[in-house]
Amino acid sequence: MPTLVFSLEVIRTWCDADAVCFDVDSTVCLDEGIDELADFCGAGQAVAQWTAKAMAGSVAFEEALAAPLSLFKPSIEQVQDCIEQRPPRISSGIAELIEKLKGRHTDPVALELGVPLENIFANQLLFGTSGEYVGFDPTEPTSRSGGKAVAVQHIRQCMQKCRYKSVVMIGDGATDLEARQPGGADLFICYGGVQMREAVARKADWVVSDFNELMPYLG
Repeated sequence: MPTLVFSLEVIRTWCDADAVCFDVDSTVCLDEGIDELADFCGAGQAVAQWTAKAMAGSVAFEEALAAPLSLFKPSIEQVQDCIEQRPPRISSGIAELIEKLKGRHTDPVALELGVPLENIFANQLLFGTSGEYVGFDPTEPTSRSGGKAVAVQHIRQCMQKCRYKSVVMIGDGATDLEARQPGGADLFICYGGVQMREAVARKADWVVSDFNELMPYLG
C-alpha cells in the first residue's frame, strides 16, 4: 500500500503536535513481544494466531492477551531469560524521529530511546512468590480494547500544565486506531513498516511504511 496523505490538515496536525504516542510492538520494535516470549517458551505458533486476531480487531484485546498467556504461562525467570537472550530490536528510523520530536519540544510518549519511564503505558505480568505466572494487571488501560484511548486521555489530563492542544498516535494495530477519538488522539498515523494491516490502514489519517517519511514535515 502506498503512503497516503489525505489532506493538508493532516500535515498541519502532525507539524503542530504537542505530544506523540507510539505503539511499541511492530512499531517502535520490530517484534511482537508476546510472540517472541511465546516462541522462546515453545508456544510461538499458537500465540501468533491470537496476536494476528487482536491486531486486526477481530477479538477483544483482553481476550487476545489472556488466552495466549494461559497457553504457556511464562515464569519470571523465562521472561528475564528471553529479554537477555532476545533483546528488543528497534525499528529503523525511530530513534532519529524521536530525537527530532524532542528537539522541537514535542513530548514523545524507553530508556534506550530517551523516553521517560513515566511516559510509558504497558501491560504488566503478575507472578507468584515462586516466580510462577499468575496473570496480568487488568487495571492497565493497555490490557483491554479501547484502552489506548484511555491512556491518551490520561496523558492529556495529567499533563494539563503542558496544555497539549494536539496529540498524535502512531501504531500498526486496531488498538492504536481506537486511540483516535474525541478526548483521545487528534491524528492516527498507521505505521506499516513491519506489518501492514489493511483494515487499520484504511481507517488511518495517514499511512507510512518508513519513519523517515514523517521527518521532512518537522523542519
